[in-house]
Amino acid sequence: MAPGARVLVVDDEPGIRETMKDILEDEGYVVDLAESAAAAREARRRQRPDVVLLDIWMPDLDGVSLLREWNERGGLPCPVIMISGHGTVETAVEATRLGAWDFIEKPIALAKLLLVVSHALEAGRLQRENEGLRRQLPAPTELVGSSRAMQALRAQVDKIGVHDTGVLVQGESGTGKETLARALHERSARRDRLFVIAAAAALAREYAASALFGTEDAGGIQQGLIEQANGGTLFLDEVADLDPELQLRLAHVIERRTLTRCGGREPIAIDVRVIAATTHDLQTLVGAGRFRDELYYQIKVVPLTVPPLRERGDDIPELLRYYADYFTNRDTLAYRHFPVAVQNRLRHYAWPGNLRELRNLVQRLLVLGSADEVGLDEVEAALSSAPAAALLVGTGNAAIDFHLPLREAREQFERAYLLHQLNEAGGSVGRLAKAVGMERTHLYRKLKDLGIDPRTPVRED
Repeated sequence: MAPGARVLVVDDEPGIRETMKDILEDEGYVVDLAESAAAAREARRRQRPDVVLLDIWMPDLDGVSLLREWNERGGLPCPVIMISGHGTVETAVEATRLGAWDFIEKPIALAKLLLVVSHALEAGRLQRENEGLRRQLPAPTELVGSSRAMQALRAQVDKIGVHDTGVLVQGESGTGKETLARALHERSARRDRLFVIAAAAALAREYAASALFGTEDAGGIQQGLIEQANGGTLFLDEVADLDPELQLRLAHVIERRTLTRCGGREPIAIDVRVIAATTHDLQTLVGAGRFRDELYYQIKVVPLTVPPLRERGDDIPELLRYYADYFTNRDTLAYRHFPVAVQNRLRHYAWPGNLRELRNLVQRLLVLGSADEVGLDEVEAALSSAPAAALLVGTGNAAIDFHLPLREAREQFERAYLLHQLNEAGGSVGRLAKAVGMERTHLYRKLKDLGIDPRTPVRED
């Protein structure tokens, strides 16, 4: 069971509603009740449920029609379990086609109810995690290194992680600020909830508000990144790149713990931990009037600084072994050993790209090399060609790394190309389909495979 999971019970019979409420609350669930389709819409607007128990036969609108409505207006909010005392095969087939997760028949058996709800919650959790993983490339999540700097940083993370305070992670580009944020999340009571990334620099200016705060109109509800992280952690990367108006709005969300969607009428409750990251000196930006002090003091409850790689050269051997293991397992590459001479050379390298550069170097050496041991000449050649390792294409900042395997390089190009075209199309998938010459169904599948959400377009990487 997921502690504190929210269950919405929709049934027009008061006795059944109250019975299910008592049973579920005894198991630790948070239960909302709705006696009609209209009340269910309002309950969903106020707070996203983790699972819905939906009666088929109701006076104002039947459950299958409400299921169809949710499905057509942005998809089902979560796993939906249908309740029926006298359903037909045709009704069951229709509900299943519309995405119903399971069925419970009246009179409702206690054991059956709890089992089906538990399984539905687990299915919903796995679906959210899979969606989150599709939006980003897999990344190492350990704080690797035995240097004094890393030992001190891990001790801070262990101490801070268990608290629910806001954290500001500062450090140069490529130092592993996201990894540190994930470590904080894994040490918190929110570890079983989502870790959602909002990269401020990647949000197209005209869509940033809806991407963060969501939208609400007659066509339905679209959750923003903040609401998707409800109950979990929001990692706000490069927070200084947010517009001042959005900075102020975000500060109000953190302070009041409520959020109003774009176009929404009323605020909804939000319980999210915000971990922000930046490469800038925010205090200087505040003094210059370029960053809102309201948000600065909200996110800088606890500041953490990630040291650059050049200041912890003692960690290089351990990092080389870690990334060699990581890419060997992830990409099924042959493991290669880094001898002492190579380790020593890399310990004294300046690493302008920090961990990101080291990670790229290890991957390149594993892909291109054939011997069991990495040679010093290979390393020198890789380091000397590092500035030219990527070629800029088009007019954006999209980079194609020619050291990647063909499949990964092709995916990198396709993602950059479609992001550019999507922004050129103003976020319209219809115009995008015409521009790139693809049938819309195939285009949606391609966007999903590449981790591009057409509802929240971003700037090219």
